[in-house]
Amino acid sequence: MNKHGNRMFIKRDDLIHSEISGNKWRKLKYNLIKAKSEGRTSLLTFGGAYSNHLVATAAAAELHGLRSIGIVRGNELDSESNQTLKRCTEYGMELLFVSREEYGYRTEKWYKEELAAKFPSALIIDEGGSGYYGMIGCQEILKEIDVQYDIVVVAQGTSTTAAGLLLSLPDHKELWGVPVMKGYRSVEELKDLFSSTAIEAEMIEDLLNTYRPLDDYHFNGYARYDNDLLNFIANFWKEYQLPLDPVYTGKAMYGLIHETLKRGLRNKNLLFIHTGGLQGARSIFEKEKRDIF
Repeated sequence: MNKHGNRMFIKRDDLIHSEISGNKWRKLKYNLIKAKSEGRTSLLTFGGAYSNHLVATAAAAELHGLRSIGIVRGNELDSESNQTLKRCTEYGMELLFVSREEYGYRTEKWYKEELAAKFPSALIIDEGGSGYYGMIGCQEILKEIDVQYDIVVVAQGTSTTAAGLLLSLPDHKELWGVPVMKGYRSVEELKDLFSSTAIEAEMIEDLLNTYRPLDDYHFNGYARYDNDLLNFIANFWKEYQLPLDPVYTGKAMYGLIHETLKRGLRNKNLLFIHTGGLQGARSIFEKEKRDIF
């Protein structure tokens, strides 16, 4: 508890699994069930050079006896380009490196149809595990909480985790989402995600009324960071022994603390959802020659 009477609780989803941690485990759970029920023998998904989602998918596929295929952004890369991609291949993932132009088609129906024809036994999972099944998996997070809270705080990438949290958020509570991309249309993205399901428009508006975007903590874009953020993560680890990453959770925690002070909150219970992402963090710290944790 701080001098203003606020208390913070942290849901450590990063501890679920060493590789399939945080919201990656949540997003893959029902996709794996779907793959098994449909008799699929492989998973196909998308990611960048340092994608936690690619590693998690590769690990989950191996664990469940499935083949995995990763469409990777950047045809100048190979499986030895960094530890993330190398880890994927160690889990047996077949990596297909494509140009940034081709990668941009990943959400297009015709492109997915081409991939489905090429890999007929594969279940195609959207980048980051976004979509309906990922949202349903993330809906289970708050059901595991046994503390009283007023505000839930989470990093926002594809909005899938935020959508799942909103669906399970109790009455009279708020969700603070911290977009990690500059210029991210957080409310619109949530609305689009909800609209792709059978949720009625009136209910969508009710859900969005409990959502507050914190748009000022993206540090100039996705996977962008500066010494201020890295020092914050290092100091947080030193004081609390809680590992954060500079892509997602570091920005979210930074935003939570600064926004709490800015808004002058008093006597509130804050629940921070640690969504993992530490695999990519280690690659960044190594690149920056920072031994943070």
